[in-house]
Amino acid sequence: MNQERLVNLALAQGQGVLRLAPTWVPRSFCIPGRRIKLHPDDYYAYGAHRGGIDERWFSSTIPADNGPETLPDEGLSYVVVEDGAELRRILLRDAVSLAGAAIIGERLMNAYGGWPMYSKFFDNKGALPHHLHQMPADAERVGQVAKPEAYYFPVQLNNYGADFPYTFFGLTPGTTPEQITECLRIWDQGDNKITNLSSAYRLQPGTGWDVPAGVLHAPGSLCTYEPQGASDVFAMFQSLVNDAPIAWDLLVKNVPEKHHHDLDYIVNMINWPLNLDPDFAAHRFMAPRPVRPLSEMEGEGLRDMWVAYRSPAFSAKETTILPGRTVTLVDPACYGLIVLQGHGTLGRWPIESPALIRFGQLTHDEYFVSESAAKQGVKVTNPSTTDPIVMLRHYGPGNPALEL
Repeated sequence: MNQERLVNLALAQGQGVLRLAPTWVPRSFCIPGRRIKLHPDDYYAYGAHRGGIDERWFSSTIPADNGPETLPDEGLSYVVVEDGAELRRILLRDAVSLAGAAIIGERLMNAYGGWPMYSKFFDNKGALPHHLHQMPADAERVGQVAKPEAYYFPVQLNNYGADFPYTFFGLTPGTTPEQITECLRIWDQGDNKITNLSSAYRLQPGTGWDVPAGVLHAPGSLCTYEPQGASDVFAMFQSLVNDAPIAWDLLVKNVPEKHHHDLDYIVNMINWPLNLDPDFAAHRFMAPRPVRPLSEMEGEGLRDMWVAYRSPAFSAKETTILPGRTVTLVDPACYGLIVLQGHGTLGRWPIESPALIRFGQLTHDEYFVSESAAKQGVKVTNPSTTDPIVMLRHYGPGNPALEL
């Protein structure tokens, strides 16, 4: 099948809006929180030995890094194409490679050579280990790129908080490299107590946090929307979580082999000024910010809120179309989107938020809007008299609409 023909067909039939298939990712070190609408029988669809599915990735052109048994397309998003009576698929990564400027625009294609971010739902029953994502120089040493990220906790996916709705962020001011080195030195003795050197914050649905690369964090158990850089690098710094030991391999997964037991090298992956910031919450917490005055937007039939706005690497909005209204969304940049609530139309496509999804099932809740379509404007119609349409929209770096 000619892939270039499929890309052109997909762009034409969606008038610049690409339909995406659900992308599910398991993690061997996680227990699913079961809030991402996957069928209860399908959380271990990759096999119990691979771990439970606790992530759904959006607009992804990078593969998941889940060890030697990772499937070749694990974590990658597929574009769904109506080819006559048949439905075909092409990787979003390949579509961008073949028709980059037509999808993501010349600005991002010239600057990055591809789509440089993705987003996900992360849905874990308990807390994750205190960990970081490598800064650019450390990621580059293993052939990767840095992964700054942000968190937003949608109210639609957080009817309960699961086991530990608190996140440890950073390190307590005054913490020294020697203290972290000691935590690593006693790794095999059980709990290395690294969170004793951090502070936990209670997570609030409808708010979020900014997490630059190099910042230690132990994500809590709210279901989380995570815009982030296009990378899957990490280093786990906590040796025991929920009474389950964490393998040293997960600390050095993205560390050059010659440094696997070099504690100085590992400790130096920490961004010390950001971790020790005494005003961490003031600088990293994110309450939603209206794009324009709320009364003005509601008069037009929508609420458009920035929910990720502190990072230069990406941004994100929560966009609500009020019942019975039709709105044209105009943006200066391309974006991916996931529908959280409601049903209606997005351009020529139907949109709906399913209550339950089988593994492998196609949906009408995820799309990618090309730059040209975004600039021209995408009409969204909400036919319901009672239920709003709520969607999350993730943008790449340098969004011209966002003033940092």
